Amino acid sequence: MKVGILKEQFDARVAATAETVDKMVKAGLSVAVETGAGVAAGVEDADYVKAGAQIAPDAAALLADADIVLKVQRPGMNPAMGQHEVDMMKAGAVCISILQPLGDTDVVRRLAARKVTALAMDFMPRITRAQRMDVLSAMSSVSGYKAVLLAAAAFGKFVPMMTTAAGTLPPAKVLILGAGVAGLQAIATAKRLGAQVEAFDTRPAVKEQVESLGAVFVSLDLCHDAEDAGGYAKELSADHIQKETALIAERLKVVDIVITTALVPGKKAPMLITAEMVAGMKKGSVIVDLAVEQGGNCALTQSGQTVAHGVTIIGAANLPSTVPIHASQMYAKVVAAFLFHLWIDKALKIDPNDEITKGILITHQGEIVHAVVKAAMAAGA
Repeated sequence: MKVGILKEQFDARVAATAETVDKMVKAGLSVAVETGAGVAAGVEDADYVKAGAQIAPDAAALLADADIVLKVQRPGMNPAMGQHEVDMMKAGAVCISILQPLGDTDVVRRLAARKVTALAMDFMPRITRAQRMDVLSAMSSVSGYKAVLLAAAAFGKFVPMMTTAAGTLPPAKVLILGAGVAGLQAIATAKRLGAQVEAFDTRPAVKEQVESLGAVFVSLDLCHDAEDAGGYAKELSADHIQKETALIAERLKVVDIVITTALVPGKKAPMLITAEMVAGMKKGSVIVDLAVEQGGNCALTQSGQTVAHGVTIIGAANLPSTVPIHASQMYAKVVAAFLFHLWIDKALKIDPNDEITKGILITHQGEIVHAVVKAAMAAGA
């Protein structure tokens, strides 16, 4: 059975490293890598060949006989080939990637029509058995780290307290909105840079984690059901949102840097910072909006752009791609762990009844099989 590793069209990461290719080959899989696929991530074609892979000259040659396709981003148009990647896949192939099926229904329909079995790594259930396959946690950690660095670079002052011949300069005050994986990594990074850090989250369970990193947990009369069964934040009542908005507005008046990370799976990101709230912030402050790809937590954020309203607002899209070497190493290990979950006795087993596989199986045997995706597409039809 042949595994194909495509070169990403709009991302510097790669879905397999020489290390994970070596493990695949030793497990009895044949591996082909599109030429140049790993260059931006620090992996040369020669490294893949040494690990036992073949090098394909282009996407069409690779996909023509790949039984399993490993990608970072969901399949899309390949400008060099003039074709959509799904249309170049073998009928009946298996595609494993960060699919974001609720955000692109066209690609889901294409996959089903091609009878491609599509598995969305971003739908991985948060259960103990799947912990080492949790791609969102791995990539969110990268985003939280890089968001603080972007904010520090855009901020016109020092982040740590500095004692100089000209006097002592106070540390920057940083507010993290959302204390999931990205938020916790942002807290840790801001603390390492010497900032005063506080964090807000609707879930009381994260208070201890925030404080363990040395940050202050900003309190509200928290909902004890603000967390779903998977550990993600739930949508809140109108009354709770009003209280939350008032609290955030007060904190925004005194902080220097804000990192927003709040997301609700399958929904548009909650609006936490209005234009009026931005107007009330200190001049020279910085906001980095990590929720921009789901609509953003700030009303003034523009995807992939930096805008200034007296406050610098950074629409930080796809930050893991800006740290391609480590992000690729992390992603490749997570994807390989899932691939080996399916690779049993030297055969690929797609078991729709397996808790892990069922959670991320989007299309199979020509049908859209994921209940949430199917319902969302029917509602939007």
